[in-house]
Amino acid sequence: MEIKLMKLWLCLIVVSAITTSALGEFGGPLVKGFYKESCPLAEEIIKHTVEVAVLKDPRMAASLLRLQFHDCFVLGCDASVLLDTHGDILSEKQATPNVNSLRGFEVIDYIKYLLEEACPLTVSCSDIITMAARDSVFLRGGPWWEVYLGRRDSLKASIAGANQYIPAPNTSLEGLIINFKQQGLDIQDLIALSGAHTIGKARCVSFKQRIVQPNMLQTYYVDEFKRHSTFRRILRSQCKDSSRDNELSPLDLQTPAYFDNHYYINLLKGRGLLISDNVLVSEDHEGEIFKKVWEYAVDQDLFFVDFVESMLKMGNINVLTGIEGEIRENCRFVNI
Repeated sequence: MEIKLMKLWLCLIVVSAITTSALGEFGGPLVKGFYKESCPLAEEIIKHTVEVAVLKDPRMAASLLRLQFHDCFVLGCDASVLLDTHGDILSEKQATPNVNSLRGFEVIDYIKYLLEEACPLTVSCSDIITMAARDSVFLRGGPWWEVYLGRRDSLKASIAGANQYIPAPNTSLEGLIINFKQQGLDIQDLIALSGAHTIGKARCVSFKQRIVQPNMLQTYYVDEFKRHSTFRRILRSQCKDSSRDNELSPLDLQTPAYFDNHYYINLLKGRGLLISDNVLVSEDHEGEIFKKVWEYAVDQDLFFVDFVESMLKMGNINVLTGIEGEIRENCRFVNI
C-alpha cells in the first residue's frame, strides 16, 4: 500500500511539473487561473455539474472527453462543434463522424446557463469544453491537471472540416499519423491520446469490419488459446446484423467504467475494439509504437503523465484569444 501511495504521489508531482512548465511550451497566450477574478466559482460550477451528469450517466464522462477531441481537430479548440445550424452556419454536429454519435451538448448547455447566471458573458464555451473534459477523466479515476484558460469562441463552424479531419474508426496507422500531424501533434501524442478509449462505448456500425477482419497479430504467432477468434465471436453476438448497428459495446471490455491503462493491455492481446485502435500495434512495422504501448500497459503512471502532456498540447490547437472571436451567451449560436 505504501509503495502504491508513493507512486501516486510521484505521479502527481510530475503531472504538476508538466502543467507548471506547460505555459511556455503549450499554453501560449492561455494562462492558469484565468477566471480567478472575473468568475471565481467557474471551475467549481463546472466540476459539480459534470459530477452530477456522470453520476446519472457514467458514459457521459467519455462523451465530454470526446467532445474536446472533435472540437479541437476542426478549426481548433474554439467550440465550433457546439454551434447549431442557423443562418449561414452549417453545424458540425451533422458531419459523418458526429451525427447520431457525439453527445454531451445538453450538459454543456446547462453549465453555460449556470455560468451566465453567475458571470454573464465571461466564461467561453471553448473553456467549458476543456474543463469538462479534464473533470470527466478525473471522475473516472484518471489524472487531474490544471488547464490553461482564456480561449474565445469561434464565429463559424466547418462541417467539411469535421468530415475531413476527424479520424474514422477504420483509419489506417499511416492515416492517423498524417491526421495528427495536421493538428501539430506527433506520434507520441497519437499513442497517448488514443488511451482516451479506455472509457466509453462504440456503436456496432463503428467496428463491423473488426468482426470479420483477420487479426493481424495472428500472422506473427499461433493463437493457441483462440483468444482473438473468441473476442470476435463475442462482438459478433452483439452485432448480429444491420438491425443492431446502433447497439453499443465498451471500448474497453475489461474495465469499461475506469480511466486506466487497460486499453493498452487490450491492444497487446489483440482486443482493441476499433480497427483504428488495433493498427497501433498491427501496422507498426518498426516496432516503436508497440514499445510505447507496452510501456503504458505495464506502467499506468507513465501513461497518465504522457496523457496529460498531450491533452495540454491538443488544448492549444489554433485557439482564439484576446479580441478574436467572442464569448457566446448561448453555446449553440453566435451572439446577435
